[in-house]
Amino acid sequence: MLRRIAPALRPPPPLGAASPVGAAASFSSKSTSIPQKQQRVRDHAFDGIMEVQKRVRRFRALHALLLYAAAPTAPSRGGGSGAVSVPFSRLGALARRQLRLAPLEAGRFLLRHPHAFHLFLHPVHRLLHARLTPRAAAALRLEADAVAAALPVVSVLRLRKLLLLAPPHHRLRLEHIRLLRRDLGLPDDFADSVIMANPSLFRLTPDGFVEFLPSPTDPPDLTVAAVERARERHYREHRAPGSGEEDARFAFPIRFPPGFKIGKYFRIAVWKWQRLPYASPYADVSGHDLRSLEAQRRMEKRAVAAVHELLSLTVEKRTTLERLAVFREALGVPKKIKEFLLKYQGIFYISTRGNQGKLHTVFLREAYYKGELLEPNEIYEARRKLEELLMMSPQKANLDRMFTSMGRGWDELGGGRRGGAELRDEFLGHGSSRKKDVDADGADSGEDSGVESLYIE
Repeated sequence: MLRRIAPALRPPPPLGAASPVGAAASFSSKSTSIPQKQQRVRDHAFDGIMEVQKRVRRFRALHALLLYAAAPTAPSRGGGSGAVSVPFSRLGALARRQLRLAPLEAGRFLLRHPHAFHLFLHPVHRLLHARLTPRAAAALRLEADAVAAALPVVSVLRLRKLLLLAPPHHRLRLEHIRLLRRDLGLPDDFADSVIMANPSLFRLTPDGFVEFLPSPTDPPDLTVAAVERARERHYREHRAPGSGEEDARFAFPIRFPPGFKIGKYFRIAVWKWQRLPYASPYADVSGHDLRSLEAQRRMEKRAVAAVHELLSLTVEKRTTLERLAVFREALGVPKKIKEFLLKYQGIFYISTRGNQGKLHTVFLREAYYKGELLEPNEIYEARRKLEELLMMSPQKANLDRMFTSMGRGWDELGGGRRGGAELRDEFLGHGSSRKKDVDADGADSGEDSGVESLYIE
């Protein structure tokens, strides 16, 4: 991961020499300072991750509505949330009202993901019902178990380091932490299971703030940033004779997206910025004099380190720009946070995939390689199980039995005869070709399908 520091730390070429990158400059100025405004260069590896997250967010939203609709009469049958079923008419109405989905979108999503949702005609009520498949319920339980396993030590440590990122008082609003709870791997009831369960480590004030309490059991490296550990490890493993320690002392791992044009003067600017000293994101800089230009540059680099550290604390090394903006004042980040992060595209990446471009997700570039997390954890691995389930093709499941068991539920699924006919034509209009694909895969050899057989008692 940190082998990518070396190219950015090489001394810049002479001004008369040709650029080794061989690309045109990304800005017209010949200044040796990093330009304030830069165009975002897309990285399809990170955008591909967000394409998968579109399905995950839709799945979680519909699952939350399913539990909400079944809350008054939810049975406790050992199958967990997978045993809960609700009439699709109620689920579709909630999806249109709360998620603002089109009339056919909820039904179309359920039909496209038969490995996660199961539709059937209720044997008593004779209404179309929807529920999770056992495999989807097992994936959710796996994530809940991973979160519970990380609760005693890892989650507490993440929350304490997050509070230390807000000097000098080391306190944050409970509502702000609640917005970041999933990214930090905290349970939904973290206020009770983490904060109130550890009165010697946290204090919840009457005005809704969570405060950090010093403890003699704190590790000595509690205020050491992740990039500082990485620098030390890289320097010990890859130190070369005659290499300057000053070059790596304040450097960040930089890896620009494919197609990012690096000119000669931009390379010099990055080399100068890498050598610029800065204060630790855990240090209190409230009394520093910021009137000089050099002090402002150092504080800007400290803000980069603060965002880097917050992303390092998250489970998947990413969070949304909107959640990051909530902690802007605590981290010392400028108001125009998007322009600020675009200035350092070698460290961060902003993806606009999801919610029609209105959702912005900030990635820590060094933590990923070809769309995969370099240092996965148990919570990340558990979430990948659900992602893999949602990405499975419907053709890998024999849907004939589920479609047959729906009976007249097509009209109910489409909100009327016209909508039901549209969905029926979409999923059954080319039944012969779909049957041929199923036969080629061997899924229709007389055995029960991977979806339906899980419900046969």
